[in-house]
Amino acid sequence: MKITCLLSGLILLLTQILYSQAPVPAEPHQLSIRKSKEVIRLDGALDEADWQSAQVAKDFFQNFPFDTSAANLKSEIRLTFDQNFLYVGAVLYQNQADYITTSLKRDFQSGTSDVFAVNIDPFSDKLNGFHFAVTPFNVQREGLIDNGGNLTIDWDNKWYSEIQNHTDRWVVEIAIPFKTLRYRQVSGQNAWRINFVRFGLKQNEASTWSPVPRAFLPVNLAFTGSLLWEDAPPQPGANVSVIPYIIGRTEKDFEFKIPTENKLNIGGDAKIAITPSLNLDLTLNPDFSQVDVDRQITNLSRFELFFPERRQFFLENEDLFGRFGFPDSRPFFSRRVGLANGRIRKVTTEGDTISVTRNLNVPIKAGMRLSGKLDKNWRIGLLNMQTGQVRALKQGPANYTVGVLQRKVFERSAISAIFVNKENFRVDDQEKIQHNPGAYNRVAGLEYNLYSKDNKWEGEFYYHRSFSGQQSNADAQSAAAFLGHSTRKWSVLSGLQYLGRDYRADVGFVPRPGQFSMFNITKMNIFPRKESWAKKVNVTGFNLQNTLTYNAPGYQLTDRSHQLTYFMEFPGNSSLEINAGQEYTYLYFPFDPTNSGGEVLPAGTDYTYHSASVSYISDFRKPFSYELNVGTGQYFNGNIFRLNGELVYRWQPYGVFAMTYAYNDIHLPAPFNSASFWLIGPRAELSFSRSVFFSTFLQYNTQANNVNINSRLQWRFRPVSDVFLVYTDNYFTDQFFQGPQVKNRALVLKVTYWLNL
Repeated sequence: MKITCLLSGLILLLTQILYSQAPVPAEPHQLSIRKSKEVIRLDGALDEADWQSAQVAKDFFQNFPFDTSAANLKSEIRLTFDQNFLYVGAVLYQNQADYITTSLKRDFQSGTSDVFAVNIDPFSDKLNGFHFAVTPFNVQREGLIDNGGNLTIDWDNKWYSEIQNHTDRWVVEIAIPFKTLRYRQVSGQNAWRINFVRFGLKQNEASTWSPVPRAFLPVNLAFTGSLLWEDAPPQPGANVSVIPYIIGRTEKDFEFKIPTENKLNIGGDAKIAITPSLNLDLTLNPDFSQVDVDRQITNLSRFELFFPERRQFFLENEDLFGRFGFPDSRPFFSRRVGLANGRIRKVTTEGDTISVTRNLNVPIKAGMRLSGKLDKNWRIGLLNMQTGQVRALKQGPANYTVGVLQRKVFERSAISAIFVNKENFRVDDQEKIQHNPGAYNRVAGLEYNLYSKDNKWEGEFYYHRSFSGQQSNADAQSAAAFLGHSTRKWSVLSGLQYLGRDYRADVGFVPRPGQFSMFNITKMNIFPRKESWAKKVNVTGFNLQNTLTYNAPGYQLTDRSHQLTYFMEFPGNSSLEINAGQEYTYLYFPFDPTNSGGEVLPAGTDYTYHSASVSYISDFRKPFSYELNVGTGQYFNGNIFRLNGELVYRWQPYGVFAMTYAYNDIHLPAPFNSASFWLIGPRAELSFSRSVFFSTFLQYNTQANNVNINSRLQWRFRPVSDVFLVYTDNYFTDQFFQGPQVKNRALVLKVTYWLNL
């Protein structure tokens, strides 16, 4: 009751503050669009009469390194459309000798290439939109924008672009199929939100047509301009896509002495537009073997680590399902579906039976996913997945169901409800699937996400409750409140969270139930005033983070963290950070700080320890760049030395050669373990053209006693249609250099084809 009253009071107070602000002035940035009278040839020339008569968006403003001046790189943007495509034409002034790009591979990361981008918000809700970006080498990237400013680039869909390069400029024509967008045609004048973005790496500049303050990323939809349709966009028609696949696989498990298995399988997905803004995704016997492997992390914590979702089926409108709660209390985490980590039995060469932890794929039989907008204010999400059994884990089939309903309120805020259900089944001795009464877990919750008109205020307030069979539900609740205020100079974020002792989310990510925590982050930016300093330093300042965690119930302090950071950011996205911190830990259960299976520190003991670190990221604009992080200090009852970073060589425009590295050296007094861990990950990402890509990635992880090799050749023979050849190998690290011993090996050939009906 106290938690509910506290959340209600905070929401009421904040609403009074935010929505008593002065009225927002009239829209200063508007761009009209009219239907083309002739056929637009996609050739990067902009020589049709419709381009010459179109209104021009120009006079961009800097977003970075300053937001108080006009952009140095000049841009001229025009729009038109026909019955099938929305066309964007852009003349982007930049010396050809200044181009910087990582490779010709699509879906490049932000900050790695010169870019022209279009952000489109068809429903004008300033929360959800589409992102289309292209480099001077005509490398494409598309993504989805959610929660006003979060960009996800794993989304794939069809669109087209052509570019002509000149000595002083590059000209791009973009054709976006209306079937790729989600929108509604309304009577009268239609109005969307839109913004255009430029990144010039050598010029150390990010700029936008509609100004975006430096405190926010250029993709932020709170600062878009208006796109006014003089002629209404076409009425959306039927939109059905089928994406079948065929896959051949050969694999052998040497560790568990499983004979070579050769498999041929088929399956596929379908995308059906129920309405122009509501999409139904179907999948049958899906396979995700072509997805990039996870980047491993040395785990020295007492709890599970979070790894992001990479599978395409779960990504569109991912924020509807996966953003409920806080990062350490998600009621739904899609990686729980189709992936499992468990202990399986292994017979050694000596005949002994031991238990080994393994990551295993859980077969997904079928699934459906309905997500999108019902109208301007309502969004809906429904998901149902059925998995098969995993004999190695003695795990039966399971059914997963998620339902979400979201209502936009005020200018950019939303109230949302979620329900998650997992039903577990068992397999009897006759291999028949049986209902398993009481083997269920359910979570229901309400959430309020707040974003002010000017994006200076943001907040999140939620209450979730779980219901589990055959387990106590006395304290099965989770609640939290978060409030943040950001300006050009200051950023202050504060929050509190309660996770009940019995709160359980089997389809979520809750590594640590039974806690009450509070946190605060205060950041101060200092911008140099002298011109001589401003040319060398973009910004400097301080960042102070404080966290307190108590057990629940009981409210005894278990963790305390204070971190003070001084930072400097330089041209070329290079930076320097100096950090000093203090940690306090009270152990409620025995723990080995090395996570190496040695002598454990006893429960009921507490530790206070101090540390310091220095981090430097070099100028990415140069062909060779690097990142270096060095830290040392106390660690529980001993000491630790940390070294990690990355080395990168850019072979423009064909790709990169890089190596990540992490070394942790822990010294504890006897009889406790001391340990040293290496995690080394060399990789090569090469693009032979804009449609043929090769990547190979090795991870040498001494903590996990595993060497993983993953190589992938991809040929995009048509838009969103691919051929993948993937090779995977795993070895033991403790014998890798003397005589490599294979754990398992697999070779996969997969063909997918996107067919519009």
